[in-house]
Amino acid sequence: MRKIILGLMLLVLNIQAGEIYATFNVEADKSANLAFTSSGIVQDVLVDVSSTVKKDADLAVLQNADLKAALDIATTSLTYAKKEYERQEKVKHLVDASKFDSYVFNYENAKAQVAYQQALLDKTILKAPFDGVIYEKSVESGDAVSGSLLRTILKIQSLNKRKLILEFDQKYWKSVKIGQVFNYSIEGDENHYKGTISKIYPFANSLNRKIKAEVEAEDFVVGLFGEGYINTPDSK
Repeated sequence: MRKIILGLMLLVLNIQAGEIYATFNVEADKSANLAFTSSGIVQDVLVDVSSTVKKDADLAVLQNADLKAALDIATTSLTYAKKEYERQEKVKHLVDASKFDSYVFNYENAKAQVAYQQALLDKTILKAPFDGVIYEKSVESGDAVSGSLLRTILKIQSLNKRKLILEFDQKYWKSVKIGQVFNYSIEGDENHYKGTISKIYPFANSLNRKIKAEVEAEDFVVGLFGEGYINTPDSK
């Protein structure tokens, strides 16, 4: 009972001193669920759980020999269409305008076909959207995927950067500001940390009467829980 009373007294003192109690969960600064938007058979999975990747690195590839061949054909057609266009451009003053337009059309169409075939091929290669670490994998070589029925096959999150998603009582909505210091501790860690409010969500949750805010952090395990106090000039 004495511990409870002491805890309540400390809480009152903290509030009077301009400190607002908040709990938080640790989230990755960036995270994404990755899926193929093209249908096919998975040829290679180039990463595993805990793999560290750079932005635009290849993560998984579908069987795409047919699309590579189609791109080669389109590229060859473009090469000859360009040569013919450049040849006719030199003598276009001697060529009927409509005839010359057909060479222009063939050249532009060949460029469009190359871009189109390249886009189809690109859809068979799943790339990392940012620097990060793979934290979940649900695909293996030989699996079939459907572009019409998207299925998350890899999950990625930022490697080190984290954000603390704070929740505090809505009655302090006027007191909490961006730039204020947040002193906190995290479950399972005896150390104490300090951060700065970087974002305040512009709404209050009608179910729990809480407002959210964010604090930037690094290296914590995503999903951890913690608590602390926001330092404000006056939170009475």
